[in-house]
Amino acid sequence: MTWIDRLAPPPPPDPDRHAAETARLNEVWEQPKGIARLTVVNNSSIGKWYLIASMAFFTFAGILALLIRLQLAVPDNDLLTARFYNQAFTLHGTAMMFLFAVPIFEAVAILMMPSLLGTREMPFPRLSAFSFWCFVIGGVFVCGSILFDAAPDSGWFMYAPLSSDTRQTGIGTDIWLLGLSFIEVASIAAAVELIVGVLKCRAPGMRLNLMPLYGWYVLVVGAMILFAFPPLIAGDLMLEMERAFDWAFFDVTRGGDPLLWQHLFWIFGHPEVYIVFLPSIALIATMLPAFTRRGVVGHSWIVLSAVGVAFISFGLWVHHMYTTGLPEISLAFFSAASEAVAIPTGIQIFCFIATIYMGTFVRSMPMLFAAGALAIFVFGGLTGVMIAVVPFDMQVHDSHFIVAHLHYTLIGGALFPLFAGYYYWFPFVTGHMLSRKAGLWVFWLIFGGFNIAFLPMHWTGIMGMPRRVWTYSAADGWSTLNLVSTIGAFGIAAGFLILVIDSLRPKNRQPDCVRNPWQAPGLEWIDKVPGKNYGLRSIPLVTTRYPLWDQPDLQRQVEAGEWFLPDAPEGRRELIVTDVLDAEPMYVQRVPGPGWLPFFAAIALSLVFILTTWHLWMLVIVSAIAFVVLLIWWLWTGTARPPETHAKDVGRGLRLPVYASGDGSAGWWAMFITMTGDLTAFLGIVFAFFFFWTVHDPFPPVGSGLPDTGFLMIAAVLLIGAWVAVGASKRLNRNGRVNAALWLLVAGLLAAMGGCAALIWALRVNGLDPTAHAWDATCWLLALWVCAHVGIGMLIIGYCAAGIFWRKITPAWDADLGNVALYWHFVGLSVVVTLTLLGLFPLLRATP
Repeated sequence: MTWIDRLAPPPPPDPDRHAAETARLNEVWEQPKGIARLTVVNNSSIGKWYLIASMAFFTFAGILALLIRLQLAVPDNDLLTARFYNQAFTLHGTAMMFLFAVPIFEAVAILMMPSLLGTREMPFPRLSAFSFWCFVIGGVFVCGSILFDAAPDSGWFMYAPLSSDTRQTGIGTDIWLLGLSFIEVASIAAAVELIVGVLKCRAPGMRLNLMPLYGWYVLVVGAMILFAFPPLIAGDLMLEMERAFDWAFFDVTRGGDPLLWQHLFWIFGHPEVYIVFLPSIALIATMLPAFTRRGVVGHSWIVLSAVGVAFISFGLWVHHMYTTGLPEISLAFFSAASEAVAIPTGIQIFCFIATIYMGTFVRSMPMLFAAGALAIFVFGGLTGVMIAVVPFDMQVHDSHFIVAHLHYTLIGGALFPLFAGYYYWFPFVTGHMLSRKAGLWVFWLIFGGFNIAFLPMHWTGIMGMPRRVWTYSAADGWSTLNLVSTIGAFGIAAGFLILVIDSLRPKNRQPDCVRNPWQAPGLEWIDKVPGKNYGLRSIPLVTTRYPLWDQPDLQRQVEAGEWFLPDAPEGRRELIVTDVLDAEPMYVQRVPGPGWLPFFAAIALSLVFILTTWHLWMLVIVSAIAFVVLLIWWLWTGTARPPETHAKDVGRGLRLPVYASGDGSAGWWAMFITMTGDLTAFLGIVFAFFFFWTVHDPFPPVGSGLPDTGFLMIAAVLLIGAWVAVGASKRLNRNGRVNAALWLLVAGLLAAMGGCAALIWALRVNGLDPTAHAWDATCWLLALWVCAHVGIGMLIIGYCAAGIFWRKITPAWDADLGNVALYWHFVGLSVVVTLTLLGLFPLLRATP
């Protein structure tokens, strides 16, 4: 007998009870008013704000694109200065890729996922709010620099050695590096929230094979963010260390290599194309059943192909580096991988076409944009196969042919599906439909304008027009095609303007939208539009992929409060955390309500990055301390608080715990996922170590200083001892030996402190100078990375010691201590790898 079979029948209807429960839910999930709106943390509101901010940055980037096209409309144009053109070009690419393409995915996912998964909230609403504020502050910092003639001007790819030379590029490069690193923190934080939400917060009964396709895509793309963004953070760190402190990573005269930056950037850059593409394809997959009146053909094949695209995409980065002089064997491998990615991509496209062919096609504005997306993306994919062939890429590399391919892929694969989703879910958010007549104008202006703008670029590229040029001569023969492209760009702008006007126009006289206007099968349409603050009246049992079609009485049952968590008698916001595979209910998680902590924490962290740009080190330290204090306060008041009872009845006779620790808790998964991303950044530094090993013979160079073996051994003993102490403390505390666990934490803290000191002295005692050679710089970066993480580990050891002392952590309530032990597993792994590289590996290459 399964847990579903043991459920009791629903209680008999009782209008008074129903009204009282609804009133309590309204009170608990009520949103603040006025200036206090800044304290909102619930995902529906944060998702809307994220969406608006992303579209604002899209508009900013679009205006810069129009300025670029005006400059290129005619030959020998002096509308823009070369300096401003470079700034506009850099910020256009930066804003589109970092401030729109990825954030818009996270905005839609944060807004829609609770409803699609049949839950009330994502597991860490404060994290979503913190991510949003980091994103906005970082975006304004980077984009606002153009108003002060301080914008980055080295291209959105920021290639060294131009970007690493402070004499060639000014403070704009530092703004780019530090601002985007801050924004990447926001992206990774949102990814952690989404991955844990998909894995642990699905409606009871929604097994993985029943999860909506959009949930699968979010899971895949969230994992890609964890593995793609951290290498860029590692590269940003190296580049900023060279600019700020003259560390030798990219200077060839001191053993550095500019190609290292290209590797780290494109390890991020090419997967990001699919990070942008896959969520938009997911929107089409989610909408398709509503407009074909049948389930998607090849559901499992689509999931497998999305995973395949994600996997292969990490083997494509050299696709952008064919002209850098790499060995032919490398070119052949990456060329094959670049062509192979078309196979899983094609599977998804053909599954969609088969669904349309086998279903009953319903014409609508969302499907018009979806059809336009498929047409444009397929064309862009074909040119992608062309440039995957090395000889052809050699001819068109860094030409406008590449610009055309990039935009056909990204706009066809991302922007058009987003517009389709915008029309589809607009009534879900606002309760009103957008105008079909205006929508037709929007589609044809954008679709036509896009092709007029970018199709000619294939010819200008083949004719030899380089990308990133400020102006050109009439004798080059590109004038007419460039003028046509400029006209097309303004067509796109006109279509987007109509969409904005249609969205913002007053709709008071327009009747409210009917519930589920598209007759869709997804759970997001189970409620009235727009919904209440608390979302679902009760959390349902889901037993099918298309619940509104296959569970016909589900809507009434949910509204009648016949399922789970229909009430909030304790006055707390609650959701059900389920098993990863089968979505069996595990425990009730209580999530925090509105508060200022995410807002002020984002401001404090932003000041750390912004003030570092101008090397205001004392203010940086003060801001960092403020952030740490706010973070501790956040954790102390918002995570793993001992409840007033061990379990509660959640409805239908199901009784669940209200606390969990270990791998059953959402917090454990959040720590595991976060540290996986952190480990990926560390592996980016390890990649740099082995990159230098391959380009230098020997590495380290003869005569270079080596870390002191004795101090490295001392560091190994102490740091591994700290790691063991934390794990042992967790076991002692769980066995009731609280005082022993507390003293073991103190011993671990002291060991960690001594281990860091020994590691630093192992480099200093033999005179390793990070400004002298790439070997020295890489050794110091590895050591400082480990010490920084050990320092964080010391901080959270102290947090746990305080928790044990003040009885926040007990043998029964030990989630925080378990999460800290998990953190130290990752730190211990990085310690072992670092000490191996510094202590043992140089001995293999110490002599020629």
